[in-house]
Amino acid sequence: MADDVAQRTAAVIGGGPAGLMAAEILSAAGVAVTVYDRMPSVGRKFLMAGRGGLNLTHSEDFDHFVARYGVEADTLRPVLEAFPPAALTAWAEGLGQATFVGSSGRVFPKTMKASPLLRAWLVRLREQGVQFRVRHDWQGWSDDGALRFAAAGETVLVRPDVTVLALGGASWPKLGGDGAWTALLPSDAVAPLRPANAGFTVAWSEVFRDRFAGQPLKNAAFRFVRRARGEATITRYGIEGGAIYAISAALRQTIATHGLATLSIDLRPGITEDALTQNLQKPRGTESMTNYLRKALGLSPLEINLLREAFGVTLDPATLPHRIKHLPLTVTGIQPLERAISTAGGLRFDALDAHLMLRNWPGTFAAGEMLDWEAPTGGYLLQASFATGVAAAKGALAWLAAKDT
Repeated sequence: MADDVAQRTAAVIGGGPAGLMAAEILSAAGVAVTVYDRMPSVGRKFLMAGRGGLNLTHSEDFDHFVARYGVEADTLRPVLEAFPPAALTAWAEGLGQATFVGSSGRVFPKTMKASPLLRAWLVRLREQGVQFRVRHDWQGWSDDGALRFAAAGETVLVRPDVTVLALGGASWPKLGGDGAWTALLPSDAVAPLRPANAGFTVAWSEVFRDRFAGQPLKNAAFRFVRRARGEATITRYGIEGGAIYAISAALRQTIATHGLATLSIDLRPGITEDALTQNLQKPRGTESMTNYLRKALGLSPLEINLLREAFGVTLDPATLPHRIKHLPLTVTGIQPLERAISTAGGLRFDALDAHLMLRNWPGTFAAGEMLDWEAPTGGYLLQASFATGVAAAKGALAWLAAKDT
């Protein structure tokens, strides 16, 4: 295919994982690629993701993996099949970044950082001839169809043979994506941007908030529509963390409809209710309730006070086992988009063809978080960003070849 598209040019708008992957595929096929980004450097949100260890992907069964993408699982399946987790892992190792699988099944580079991977990647891209134009803010199209950028107070017009839009969502706008691109496309092609993988508001008592804000709630199970086991963190505004993010889509939708949602927390998912009841048969004697529950059930001060927040200061041992397994927590709001880890909504898939080309803009493809999909943290966000970048680039190559023939 490289001979078919020789001398062709491509503009990739957005220097995140999806855009850079599209640039790699296109340039490897012989296309002259220029990456445009409105920030002073590329990969800023990618580097931020690396602060938590850079969870690239996940090693779980592929069908379970795809199911994490919820309502868009069937749409994304062929994209993920074409560039699955094993391919992403092999790609990282091809850049000299060895990986490992953590105890939770998540895949990380052994350095646990994004910066070495990004540096090696940019070297490869430059060796393939990719050019970078930073501080170029895309402003849509001119009347004659040219891409229009604002750069250094001037308007820059570009007329590539093919374009890949990889403009991101609107979470963490200081790192690049601010969602301004939504105003440049028809409103019926874009689903409203909403926070995903964000914390939720809880009306903690002042005493609980002041004492426990910042403390982790470990090894619990959280249920709302689906079950997620893991860790969450108590915050002054409410609760956040990986296990909460796994059920955040359903919580957000219910809050939007009803104004609140009540999830259920199992503080001891590895112990049955009957076993908890048996452990409470030991006489309490003169021990305080806190010490009694700590010794009999291993409950931490945070867990004991969560129970008191839900059921009152006085805890009845007779009802306690059931309450430990079914602790209700009412959330009344989600944190704003700028504080979310990722974005729901975006460019609708029905505005794209099977190769991720915009139906109303032949030769313009889209990839990454700007597309209308969401997934929990745990490797799913980066995997879909990389995979859609690959799919958009291959779609662009096929379109260029079809034009030549």
